[in-house]
Amino acid sequence: MSDRILFVTGRLAEPALREVAARLQAETGIETRVEVLGISVAALMHVDWVLRKLPVLPDEVTRVLLPGWCQGNLETLRNAWGKPVELGPKDLQDIPELFGRGARPPADLSTYDIEILAEINHAPRLAVADLVREAVRLRGEGADLIDLGCIPGETWSEIGDAVRCLRNEGLRVSVDSFQRQEVEAAVAAGAELVLSGNGSNRDWVFDLPAEIVIIPDDPSRPETIGPTLEIARAKGRPVRLDSILEPIGFGFAESLARYARVRREYPDLPLMMGVGNVTELSEVDSAGVNFLLAAICQEWGIHSILTTQVINWGRTAVREFDIARRLAAWSLREKKLPKRLDAGLVMLRDAKLREVGAEGLERLQAGIKDPNFRIFAERGEIHVLNRDGHWHGPDPYEVFDQLGPLEPSHAFYLGYELAKAKTALTLGKQYRQDEALQWGFLTVPEESALHRRSERPRP
Repeated sequence: MSDRILFVTGRLAEPALREVAARLQAETGIETRVEVLGISVAALMHVDWVLRKLPVLPDEVTRVLLPGWCQGNLETLRNAWGKPVELGPKDLQDIPELFGRGARPPADLSTYDIEILAEINHAPRLAVADLVREAVRLRGEGADLIDLGCIPGETWSEIGDAVRCLRNEGLRVSVDSFQRQEVEAAVAAGAELVLSGNGSNRDWVFDLPAEIVIIPDDPSRPETIGPTLEIARAKGRPVRLDSILEPIGFGFAESLARYARVRREYPDLPLMMGVGNVTELSEVDSAGVNFLLAAICQEWGIHSILTTQVINWGRTAVREFDIARRLAAWSLREKKLPKRLDAGLVMLRDAKLREVGAEGLERLQAGIKDPNFRIFAERGEIHVLNRDGHWHGPDPYEVFDQLGPLEPSHAFYLGYELAKAKTALTLGKQYRQDEALQWGFLTVPEESALHRRSERPRP
């Protein structure tokens, strides 16, 4: 038997749901049926109430889709009806995506080949417990190695203890220093990578049992990597090459070209790029910058990057690059554009906006029989509806003033929601009443006011 879906809803959502269900049936051939229960707002449904109103299903139904806000244990309905029951999306316009319409199948973003070194700046200034705590946090955000940023001109005598504590937590460690005593102590304690080696320390650094990042003596002349690399090869030491990424305004484009040149000259050697000179020193949100740098690294075979997250606009740089490296790897592997795969880096604006439209809002308002407010934000205005009217405008204060006297808790709720609606209009984000605005991977889930109050213990 072919799939026959029963959509359960309330009176207010009925017209819009019937349109979506009809379109889905026409596009997929899936048979659809809409069951309207005796409630205005579908979000107020509970599974126990649904079962009382709909104790038996039609025999031809193979699957039931409830409103996304419906509360309670779905097993109650599954056991009673003997059919699969699930929650739909909280926005019914997203229903077609459940059936593969308007959305790609989920992409496999689990694989990547760019390693993230997360530098802890001024590591000697931190107590060991704080250092370990920060390192564990960075690992949780996607860091593969923890880089200890030492302080030029000072000697960190406790670096060996710090490295051992990090290694005891299962962390991989690199040391960022040219100070011989620091580097030797760190490597002896378990640091596996040294940043960096060049003409200033090549007489001793390649005697250490660690991998060395080689940098040029003169960043404008990548050929100055050569003499240091010869010594590393002679001693059989593993290396990575980093030709140094310069800040914007100080030769950024030319330094990118040097990475391409080094890749051509040394096609078999691993390369590394330190991206902090761009993410930290450019006053711009770092997520998009990290994505472009990840794409460059992916295409040129630069399989490790060093990043920091000191400046506030780059405070989530590690997690941003973790998402970016997965997207870039997928795009190159699949030869497809990195679109509609993962919206984690779409933070300022939303990927798409949906509108109810003027006619839809008027139809909705005409069907409302209660005093509760419904809020929408679209076409440059905030819209507030209930049984008594439809108030709208671009200024939340002016809209609020039109609503008349309100009980304090209700006024607080409206003020909160109107502020979210105004933010959504300002930035081009989708506003949905009682839901958090979407900020990519920074989104904090938000429990609706309705459900907050329903969960409070009753006196």
